[in-house]
Amino acid sequence: MAADSDVTRKAAPKAAKKAAHAATNIVADTERQRCSWCGTLEDYCHYHDNEWGFPVDDDRRLFEKLCLEGFQAGLSWLTILRKREAFRRAFANFEIEKVARFGERDIQRLLGDAGIVRHRGKIEAAINNAQRALELLETEPSLAAYFWRFEPDPASRPKLLTPEVLRTMAISPESTALSKDLKKRGWRFVGPTTMYALMQAMGLVNDHREGCATREEALLARQAFKVPRR
Repeated sequence: MAADSDVTRKAAPKAAKKAAHAATNIVADTERQRCSWCGTLEDYCHYHDNEWGFPVDDDRRLFEKLCLEGFQAGLSWLTILRKREAFRRAFANFEIEKVARFGERDIQRLLGDAGIVRHRGKIEAAINNAQRALELLETEPSLAAYFWRFEPDPASRPKLLTPEVLRTMAISPESTALSKDLKKRGWRFVGPTTMYALMQAMGLVNDHREGCATREEALLARQAFKVPRR
């Protein structure tokens, strides 16, 4: 009986793990045309259809996106997306002033949190960047006003965004300039590639491919969007 109980106890976590895996791999509507990178997984497609490429002007959301893009370095975005709620809990919902006050005790707490990416350098970078964000806000009306200054001239963008063209666009002159300025201000994990990913995520550029159903929706959202100014 004891042996059977042991087997049951060992099998239960495996069954739960399989159930959880199945729950997070629900296939989305495949009739809708989308960018190929999001595949058909429902959570990935929901992010693609409702967030990626849509303009953002909320400082908390911008700071969250910047931090998560930094944590994503070397990993898949799907990994980060599925840990986002855990990140929000761990990082005080990415409230800039709260994260800026994190100290060594918080770093140790975060390093022990299996729900997030436990990388000391990235954790310390997020805290540092919250502190640098507060400094930036001493001279800027908002983070949004600062970041939207780096929106590229529409005339400089490719006329046709095919998958082949998009594969050549890991960085841009604007993402390079943004990265350089942030690094000069003391920010970390803000390289040109990471900043281009942020620009895509926050709608500074609309990189939904031609034929993607969300491309037009993001374009309409941008037309209705009021760019925050200094």
